[in-house]
Formats: sequence, structure tokens, C-alpha cells
Amino acid sequence: MTQSLTYDRLNKLDVWHEMPTITLDEMRSVKLMNRIDTKYVLSEEEVLRLLGSAAKAGYFVQITEGVRACRYLTLYYDTPEREMFTLHHNRKLTRQKLRTRTYLESGTTFFEIKNKSNRGRTKKRRTEIKAEELMCFAQNSEARELLTRNSRYTTAELTPALVTSFSRITLVNPTLTERTTIDLELKYEDARTKRKESIERMAIVEIKQDGNTPSTMKLMLRDMHIAPLKVSKYCLGTTLTVEGIKHNRFKAKIQQINKRLNR
Repeated sequence: MTQSLTYDRLNKLDVWHEMPTITLDEMRSVKLMNRIDTKYVLSEEEVLRLLGSAAKAGYFVQITEGVRACRYLTLYYDTPEREMFTLHHNRKLTRQKLRTRTYLESGTTFFEIKNKSNRGRTKKRRTEIKAEELMCFAQNSEARELLTRNSRYTTAELTPALVTSFSRITLVNPTLTERTTIDLELKYEDARTKRKESIERMAIVEIKQDGNTPSTMKLMLRDMHIAPLKVSKYCLGTTLTVEGIKHNRFKAKIQQINKRLNR
């Protein structure tokens, strides 16, 4: 069996000798907080092929504190009934995700509001909070204000729902107009029951653009015969870890993913 792409191995890949690096400061023009996202599910072996193609195409890899695959810890909030999950499951086009996220390499933590419009655009707003406020963003006055201005939910009706952790590689195209994130080592934990699950050897690739502009990354994925697949880490993790919740549509999605990984 091929060796799994662990955090340590990701940062020692030979491909990094071919790919130029870009820092967070240099990437400020590629934040894309209001964007169109296109997602794909790949196997770890396919990720290696994609990275090789990206290096030949002149892509940059983001480097933070000397590493190329950075660790993320995310906590999603929801109502006790998990209303945000249910709205997504029921195909509500205009929807919202609320989360806190720590970037372990840089040590920064944010409270984030992620809105999806009925036209498929993603708009993200966030404010920095203290690391110890990850599990209770309501302690932070700026986070409370951000929630009040941009959400119909109140702090009183929100509780921790799902913890996700993963390693992320971020690639930037040569013209600095598009970002591609590659999430690996995805692990999920129900924040309420502590049940843990994962899908082995799965990677989620997300291309983030300001609009439907030409994309070399999309062409490379097409050449690999990999089609886009709408997928949510929050919904996947909730489906895997929460017993008894309505999940018919997402259960079918997981079956589709497993089939794609084992093709």
C-alpha cells in the first residue's frame, strides 16, 4: 500500500524543490473573501499527480513559518437541532456556516461567518479572537458584534457542533488571481458526543476564483478525468459522527466519494 500523506511527509515532498513559494503577506491580493468555489474529491495518490502538474505550470505554494502543509483546527457552531446542517441537507441555496478556526502554524484564531448566496457565491467575514476563545467565541465583543450585524442567529442559541482538523496545502496561480486549497488528513469529531470519524486517504480540493475566469487548475483536473463534486466538510463530518440525524442526501454523497476513491 502507498504510504499515507501525513503532515510530516507532506512537508518533505520532492515537488517543493520545483515549486516557488509565496508568503501570507505576498498573498494579500488573493484573499478572495467574496468568490466562487469549485470543489473536487481526490485520492492522496491523485494529489501527488496534481502537485506535479501544478509545479510544471508555474504555481506557487504558500509557506507559513517554514512549512508548506499547514494544520487547521476548526469548530463549527450550530443550534441544538443543527438547523444549519438541516438547511443545507434540504437544499436551501441561501445558507450560512458559523465557525472558529485556528491556524496552528501562525497561531492565529478567527471567528468566521461564511455565507452562500443562491447564485453560488461565497462571502466570508471574520474577526480575530484569542486562541482560548475557540470554544466560546461569544466571550469576544468584536465576534459578538460581527454575529449581530451579519446573522439571524444569536449567541444564546449557538453551541459547538463539530470539530474538524486537517492539513492544507495552498497553491496560487502565476498571475495571482486564483487560489487552490488541498485539504488532507481530514478528521471529524462531534463536539457534543466526542464521536470521531474520517474517510481514509481522501483529499478535498477547492478552487477559489473571483468569477468564472479561465483556470489552468480546472484544466489539469479535467485531464485527470476528475469532475467537480459539491461537498461540505461540515456536512460530511456531521453525517459521519451524529447518529439519528436526517442525512439521506449526504449519505449518498459519502457512498459516491468512497466509490470515487476506490475506482
